[in-house]
Amino acid sequence: MRLQRIIIYRASKMDMLWIIGLGIYGVRGLSLHSLDVLRRCDIVYVERYTSSITDDELHDLDRLIGKEEGKTNTIVVQRWFLEDGRQILEKARSMEIALIAYGDPLIATTHTDLLVRAVKKSIKANVIHGVSGISSLVGETGLHMYKFGRTVTITSEPQSAVTVYGTIYDNLILGNHTMVLTEYKDGSEEVFFLDPKIALSSLLELERDQKSGACHEETFAVIVSRIGLKDEKKISGKIKSLISQDFGEGPHTIIVTGLFHFAEIDALKALTTNIDEPTDNTSHVHNKSANMIERYVPKARTELSKARSALENEPTSTERGRLTEIFNNAENYIEDAVRFLRTGKLELAVLSIGYAEGLIDAARTGE
Repeated sequence: MRLQRIIIYRASKMDMLWIIGLGIYGVRGLSLHSLDVLRRCDIVYVERYTSSITDDELHDLDRLIGKEEGKTNTIVVQRWFLEDGRQILEKARSMEIALIAYGDPLIATTHTDLLVRAVKKSIKANVIHGVSGISSLVGETGLHMYKFGRTVTITSEPQSAVTVYGTIYDNLILGNHTMVLTEYKDGSEEVFFLDPKIALSSLLELERDQKSGACHEETFAVIVSRIGLKDEKKISGKIKSLISQDFGEGPHTIIVTGLFHFAEIDALKALTTNIDEPTDNTSHVHNKSANMIERYVPKARTELSKARSALENEPTSTERGRLTEIFNNAENYIEDAVRFLRTGKLELAVLSIGYAEGLIDAARTGE
C-alpha cells in the first residue's frame, strides 16, 4: 500500500516550474529524480547560451524522457526568452514546466532571477541541482576552492581584457587564484568558443601597457578544456609555454594561480599535463599603492628640502617659526609613510604621504 501511494504521487501532475541542472556530463548525467520530473512535464525548455548542448544530445534527451519529435518535445530557448520570463512563468501557473540548464542551474544569475520572480508571483517552483562546472574545474585541477577570488569572463571584445586583467591583479594582491571563463556563443550557423591563446595574447598586450605584473609570459596558469567530456584536457604551465599549445574545441577555462599551498603544487603536477614548475605569481605583481608611495616619498623629500631652504627669506621670525613647525610635521608624515610601507599598512602609508604633500603645498601658498 505504501509503495502504491508513492507511485500515485509520482504519476500525478502539478502546476510547477522546475529548474533542472544538466550537470557536466550531458544527458547521461541527469539524475533519476530529474528524469522522473521531465517525463511528466508538459513542456521542457532547454537553454544552451551558458554552455554548449549539441543537437544529438537534444535528440537523446527527447528519446530518454519519452517525447516524440514533432509533438511536445524539448524546446531550445534563447537568453532573451528567459530574461523576459513572462511566457514561461505564465505557463507554469497551469502546467508543469521544466527548464534545463548546463551545470548547476543557479550558477547563472538569469536562472536565479527567474526563480525569484516565480516566488514573488506565488508560482510554485523547485530546483534540482546538477554538478557545477565551476566546482568541477577547481576539483579536477587539485586547487583549493577557498583560495579563489572573484571569477570573471573574457570575450573577444577588446575592452573585456581590461576588466579581466584588473580582476587578476586584485586577486593576486590578496594571494588568490582567478578563474577566467572564456566566451561561448551558440550562433545560428556555428558554435563559437574563444581560443585561450587569443585570450592570453590580449592579456599579454595589456601587461605591456599596464606593467603591473599581473599577466606576463612568466605567469603560471592552468587551461581546462571540455570538462566532463571524454576528451577533456588540463594543461598547466607558464603563459609563454601555454600560448603555443593546441587546446582543441571548447569550452575552455583559464585559471591564473595565486599563492600556492604545497598540496596544490603536488596536485597540479599529478592531475594536469604540467609543462613548467608551478610558481608563485604573487611575487611578480607590483602593488600600485606601494609603487605610488615609493615614487612620491623622494619627491616629497625634495620639495620639503626646497621649502626649508626658502625659510631664510621669510621677513619675520614668527612666520619662520610657523613654517618650521609645518615642515617638521610634513617630515614626520613622510617618515610615517615609509614605516607603514615597510609594515604592509598601505592605506595608512598613502594617507601619510598625502598629508605631507598637503602641508608642503599649503605652506607654499600661504594657506
